[in-house]
Amino acid sequence: MWILLAILSALCLGFYDVSKKQSLNGNAVPIVLFLSVACSSVILLPCLLLSSFRPEWIAGTLFYVPPVDLRTHLLIFLKSALVLASWACAYVAMKHLPITIVSPVNATRPMWTLLGAVLLFHETLNGWQWTGILMALVSFWAFSVVGQKEGITWRHNRYIYALLLATFLGAASGLYDKYLMQSLNHMAVQVWYTLYQALLMGIVCVVMYCRKKEKPQFRPTWWIVGISVFLVLSDFVYLLALSYPDSLISVISLVRRSGVIIPFLFGAFFLHDRNLRPKAVCLLGVLLAMVCLLIGTI
Repeated sequence: MWILLAILSALCLGFYDVSKKQSLNGNAVPIVLFLSVACSSVILLPCLLLSSFRPEWIAGTLFYVPPVDLRTHLLIFLKSALVLASWACAYVAMKHLPITIVSPVNATRPMWTLLGAVLLFHETLNGWQWTGILMALVSFWAFSVVGQKEGITWRHNRYIYALLLATFLGAASGLYDKYLMQSLNHMAVQVWYTLYQALLMGIVCVVMYCRKKEKPQFRPTWWIVGISVFLVLSDFVYLLALSYPDSLISVISLVRRSGVIIPFLFGAFFLHDRNLRPKAVCLLGVLLAMVCLLIGTI
């Protein structure tokens, strides 16, 4: 069951990336990020309110949010800050770089998660996993070569650094999720970390609005709602999948990143990104690397 949930999460992540790219067109990153997490909070808030004031209505369902203590709130707040930092970097990269580069590079997160597991949890890798990591690194380098054809020099491009930082922070978040879901309720984690994100981004936007002489650019768009809807669905089934005792975070992370095909096709057919053939070859390398890692993990 958990593998089906991971596949559904992958599809939602793909459409989430598309919504994110479209929302950032002509809009300031902090405003889009705040509105998207605020909208996600509105979607999830009824679950928290019902669980607090009418628990008998939803007790025993997947939507019930159990009470959590102060220590748990601190752990979830740390997750919120970590994920928000990753998203902020990813949004900046998505706004200024082609989606056909950003999404595939983001798809290498499971590789960094696996390497983190080796360093932190002293896990050992087999031949399939090492093959997958080497293929991912080669594909990673190949994307840098393709990017140079579009005037994107990885060594001197701050948006590339933002993308890389977002990828590494996202991998760290995956490792942290593995730790949290061993003892915490998946709905409590999702609801509270979303609310904390909205609070943090609200503070950032207020400070930015007060300090800047020129107000941030914003153009209302329904794509922002799309970010929230697909993100809430993706996180819900992802955390639910992790709550299964026999689930494997390494497999779930790999399956989720297969949704990269959706934004890549969107960039090809609707945004008319350039150099699609070499990018497709690089993407194929990333997907084959994920397959190798999957075979080595199962």
